[in-house]
Amino acid sequence: MQRWRGLDSVPGGWGRSVVTIGVFDGVHRGHQAIIGHAVKRARDMGLQSVVMTFDPHPSEVVRPGSHPAVLTEAIRKAELIERLGVDALCVIPFTPAFSQLTPEEFVHDVLVEVLHAADVVIGDNFRFGRRAAGDAALLESLGRTFGFTVEDAPLVSADGVVFSSTYIRSCVDAGDVRAAAAALGRPHRLSGVVIRGDQRGRELGFPTANLMTHRYAAVPADGVYAAWLTRGGENAGRWPASVSIGTNPTFSGRERRVEAYALGFSGDLYGERVSLDFVAHLREQRKYDSIEPLIAQIRADVEETRVLLR
Repeated sequence: MQRWRGLDSVPGGWGRSVVTIGVFDGVHRGHQAIIGHAVKRARDMGLQSVVMTFDPHPSEVVRPGSHPAVLTEAIRKAELIERLGVDALCVIPFTPAFSQLTPEEFVHDVLVEVLHAADVVIGDNFRFGRRAAGDAALLESLGRTFGFTVEDAPLVSADGVVFSSTYIRSCVDAGDVRAAAAALGRPHRLSGVVIRGDQRGRELGFPTANLMTHRYAAVPADGVYAAWLTRGGENAGRWPASVSIGTNPTFSGRERRVEAYALGFSGDLYGERVSLDFVAHLREQRKYDSIEPLIAQIRADVEETRVLLR
């Protein structure tokens, strides 16, 4: 898959293509259906498929301070999109100037002049252009003018719930990582660099990796979880992990932390980047009156994690 950042990076000889547009945070099952439809359409037409996305999230530029929690970091999102068979990923720096393009300018300057769109695949409630003034009807009208077709990809839902990034964020925020995984098509992943903490876990007999996560990362609700910890790349090894998220109420902590105890791992992870794939919520955070019941509970959490991920 070719990766372009900015319209200036698109090769000059790029031919006609099938384009789909969106933030695609999470690359969830709904996104997979839209992108998959574009890929199939491109192959049927003998053209290249292009996914156009934006960085940073448009909300942060249009309404500063409203940046939503991020389900997938940029590198991870690109990897997931590539797996769907896309030919090119075009990441548009979403600047204040770009946000002021009218719908007509966006279509002419981006879709027609640069990406040479022959077909545009869109999802439900697609909006574009300054103040989100453009809709599917306008896009179809402009398509007739500039010579491209527009197709709506079907929504993906289960049990009456339509899968969307907003829905998945709400699941993660509530700690319902099973529901999030069902909508994503895989476990929700949280990545970060391992930093030094209080080393209290080591003193208790359960040394943990303390993750420093991205500023906008979608961190699950406070509680204890069963997860898989992956070290470095996908093939660098993974271990079942019991993960604690919260402020360590037994020790009157104030800083919210993500701490993972990797079962069967021995070694030093400081300074390394690791990922946590959340499988199940085990329990809420609790405050204990002494160390002994806390240690007993951690042992129980570890055993439950071991059984769940066996």
